[in-house]
Amino acid sequence: MKKVITNLLVVLVTVGFICLPAISTGAKTVNQNIKVNFGDQDFLLINSTGIEINALYITPHSSKDWGEDILGADTLLNGEDLMINFPSKTRAKMWDLRIEDEEGAYLEWDNLNLLKISSVELFYSKGKTTAILN
Repeated sequence: MKKVITNLLVVLVTVGFICLPAISTGAKTVNQNIKVNFGDQDFLLINSTGIEINALYITPHSSKDWGEDILGADTLLNGEDLMINFPSKTRAKMWDLRIEDEEGAYLEWDNLNLLKISSVELFYSKGKTTAILN
């Protein structure tokens, strides 16, 4: 029974690291003795939409579910940026991104190749979404 519980915990931790991006302020260490290796999909998200982002979802393009809001209780004001870091074992190449305002209205960007992108600046104007990818 103990082995089953241990194996279940290993699977849950592994799935969590593979599926959910981590939010960071760019720091690469948790403390002085532990170095964190982030994934190649890391990128800087810049909010130039003109709206406050109340929810942010980033999921592999192949996923059918958006998962959890990675901002949690925080928001991202227009003009602010946020470094998005992924666990080092993250393998997906293509990602979808969704933002929501406080009323739940949403905007989406699909098929972002995060292996080739280091920053994503989001725009929304006259009912159209655009992004500058660097």
